[in-house]
Amino acid sequence: MNPNDLPVREAMGLPAGFVDRLGLDVFVRHHHLFSRSTDELIALLEDPAEPFVRRYAAGHALALLGDPRIRVDEPEMVRLPEATATMGTQEEAVAGVVARWAKVHVKQEWIEKECPAHTVQLKPFALGRYPVTNLEYRCYLEDAQSSELPTSWRFGIYPAHLANHPVWTVPPEAADHYAQWLSRRTGRQYRLATEAEWEYAASGGDGREYPWGSDFDSARANTVEAGPLGTTPVGMYPGGRSPFGLDDIAGNVEEFTASPYAPYPGGRLIEDDLHQAAGSTYRISRGGSFSRFGDLTRCSRRHGLYAAEIYAIGFRLAMDIV
Repeated sequence: MNPNDLPVREAMGLPAGFVDRLGLDVFVRHHHLFSRSTDELIALLEDPAEPFVRRYAAGHALALLGDPRIRVDEPEMVRLPEATATMGTQEEAVAGVVARWAKVHVKQEWIEKECPAHTVQLKPFALGRYPVTNLEYRCYLEDAQSSELPTSWRFGIYPAHLANHPVWTVPPEAADHYAQWLSRRTGRQYRLATEAEWEYAASGGDGREYPWGSDFDSARANTVEAGPLGTTPVGMYPGGRSPFGLDDIAGNVEEFTASPYAPYPGGRLIEDDLHQAAGSTYRISRGGSFSRFGDLTRCSRRHGLYAAEIYAIGFRLAMDIV
């Protein structure tokens, strides 16, 4: 079975009937948070000891009150050192990965795309702590007079209540244009990460399966298993941070990289359903999203834009360190 052939809700593992994982009165129950300072709300949002719905409500209060973490011209960047890093998957590990995710119909050829494991040399670089948000992307649209509207903005209308959520459903070219615009605006040279840089940032370069360790944990990332079935404010899954302190590197929205698909050194071309649908040089995306299962949060998982509404893809900024 190919999940891309299923109706969207079935592909997400959802029943035909209505589903609400937050509760009708989530904001009524937490209305008192709107009287808190933004510093208090940030501390609450990023506290793994706080219940999920409380962190979620705090993040939405920040979106409406003004989230000081979101700085268009000064995005918080995390510096990563020069490294010799391991990326990819050993061929003998493929069968085990497929077996662990067989319940969500992961196909062997999808995992074979990660083979073989190999080492890469990386120069120092920096990566955004958070993916680019709706607020930041709105500033780009207005300032650059761009018409590259996210299709996730219904009728192209900016969702103010989701200001600090990651932007998604923009094509990779729009992500490139955003980085170019911010470079011109600030004088700093922003870009998207290569997939080697992205995987190193997610895994710490030690070949771990997920940013937090060896086993999937639905409490650490916004995926379809246990998330609210929509995007969440950036940074509200502190348990899912990468070894370098990057937030939302797993789940929430996938992230375009600068790299087109190509076999790894010593690997073979995988002409899977994505290759057939998107062409031979589709842009690699990484990290998984709120609408898909946790297999896509694996640090080594290579994905891309399959033309279906179920795939939520945004982007994160990178820059060279000189």
